Amino acid sequence: MSADTRATRRGDESDGNDHVVPGHLWAGLALVAVAWPLNWGLEGMRTHLLFAPLWLGYVLVVDGLTVRRTGTSLLTRDRRTFWGLFALSAPVWWLFELLNLRLGNWEYLGRDRFTDLEYFLLASVSFSTVMPAVLGTAELMRSFALFERFGRGPVVRPTPRLEAGLVLTGLAMLAAMLAWPRLFFPFAWTSLVLLLEPLARRLRRRNLLDDLSRGDWRTWMALWAAGLTCGFFWEMWNVLCYPKWIYHIPGVGFWKVFEMPVLGYLGYLPFTLELYLLAQLVLPRPGSLRA
Repeated sequence: MSADTRATRRGDESDGNDHVVPGHLWAGLALVAVAWPLNWGLEGMRTHLLFAPLWLGYVLVVDGLTVRRTGTSLLTRDRRTFWGLFALSAPVWWLFELLNLRLGNWEYLGRDRFTDLEYFLLASVSFSTVMPAVLGTAELMRSFALFERFGRGPVVRPTPRLEAGLVLTGLAMLAAMLAWPRLFFPFAWTSLVLLLEPLARRLRRRNLLDDLSRGDWRTWMALWAAGLTCGFFWEMWNVLCYPKWIYHIPGVGFWKVFEMPVLGYLGYLPFTLELYLLAQLVLPRPGSLRA
């Protein structure tokens, strides 16, 4: 059993009772307690100023809970990587905004109230919270015994043929999405996973197939759980915001949970895998990430 696994299990067995409550957990709770009611209760334009504090509060709460359960977290063991996620997150999300110019799957109500420079700066600050929220939540998820059940699952053996197949499929998906966006818009979320995974392997960065080759699906499932958890809070907190986003998703715009059609939540599953792989590829010390 690895040291990480033993630490995770110790965190479950103690259920947080052996660890002090870190100060940044209280700071995060305070930010959420202030920003959430203001974001929902104030009139007029407010979310452009309150979105980032609200989500910074979420990130600090999640990190603090991880310390409480396991005795460690990304913020406590590697502050440089923790804050590096904020710096990486904004350009990563702007990539998806670029794809959305072709897709038109979402738009921001209130965008017209800002100059292009104001919008870019304010949006970048908000976008900076995406990766810390998802990857921090994934580490918290791994502290629960439920995810140990996925340590022995189906084995996926990486081969040159499999890697080539992933690249070709990813490129085909990306091309189809750009050519026929109304039909193949889901490929915006799946194609990048197929392209990033072989790249991470080629550059000898940690990747998902390293785990799957041992039948270890814990990281995969923790990332999926983190994506759905963050997706729920993104959509819930967005519903009474202004500015806010709304969706235009061809063929699946029914059964909305907040502003998001229920089938749209499936997009959070591959999205979290992409964020994880991008962090592994770009951050100078990605080994500090645990999911």
